[in-house]
Amino acid sequence: MTDTPVILGIETSCDETAVAVVDGYRVLSNVLASQVDAHARFGGVVPEVAARAHVEAIRALTHRALAEAGIHPMDLDAVAATRGPGLAGALMVGFSYGKALAWALGKPFLGIDHMEGHLFAPRLDDPDYAPPAVVLLASGGHSQIIHLKQWGDYEVMGSTIDDAAGEAFDKLARFLGLGYPGGPAIDKESEGGDPTAVRFPRALADRPFDFSFSGLKTSVVTYVRKHHRDGTLPPIPDLAASIQEAIVDALVAKTFNAVEEAGVGAVAGGGGVLANRRLRVRMAEEAASRGVALHLPSPVMCTDNGAMVAAAAVYRFGLGERTDPASDIDSSLRLGR
Repeated sequence: MTDTPVILGIETSCDETAVAVVDGYRVLSNVLASQVDAHARFGGVVPEVAARAHVEAIRALTHRALAEAGIHPMDLDAVAATRGPGLAGALMVGFSYGKALAWALGKPFLGIDHMEGHLFAPRLDDPDYAPPAVVLLASGGHSQIIHLKQWGDYEVMGSTIDDAAGEAFDKLARFLGLGYPGGPAIDKESEGGDPTAVRFPRALADRPFDFSFSGLKTSVVTYVRKHHRDGTLPPIPDLAASIQEAIVDALVAKTFNAVEEAGVGAVAGGGGVLANRRLRVRMAEEAASRGVALHLPSPVMCTDNGAMVAAAAVYRFGLGERTDPASDIDSSLRLGR
């Protein structure tokens, strides 16, 4: 046993089955079973398909995570699993399995807020990451700006009023026939493209911390249909780069508005959209120009993973928190609630 808690974390909030073992904030293993192929033909996540795939994968994945970590199950200090937010059926699989495993081992169980997991993700790569900071959380289901005052003390400064950034990527990639998931597809297609080819709108200029991406989708669809008819549609790489730039512009501008408002010297990020190469470049450029420290997780830690769940559990475990075995998931869980 070590001086820091060894915790197994389970993440099944959406379409990735993920299990990890951490020793404090040191990742011993981090394994994942992707469902991309299962959902690609539908152009998005099908909840029933996701839940079934979690059931099929979770037991073997847990054994693999423990084996890669070199940890015997009885040497765990606790088991943690995502409680919410997310798809109810998907959450139920990981949460129930985690509770059952903890009970069988006689170990404490912790139900973890998925979004708090993303807040802790940069800590797994960067020991200097600590509050206070402003954190951009951007994924297929969420786009939020969080003022991380202290661990456990979070203020939501801004959020999307309609679609999340990742959802906008998915829908626009599907419209353009680029495949699923949309973020990586547009990122790849934008290589060599001109991000200034088309100036798509940046919404909510009068609301410095909030996002809106539904108008961008409408603008892209209208533009493509019009210019396809008259034969002046720009090459797909230019179009993809212009779409990406509109989304990235909004995310970067609003995040650094919040940095200025909160008066902090650090900015961080989490969620699958933060794996986008253009966004990472723009965040780094803006942070450097302002003299602000930047803490972005590695791309593998941006997407949903068990290590971030375990990392948040390390903090909660240290506070002496434990989750009642009779508790249930909360698919609409809100950060800090």
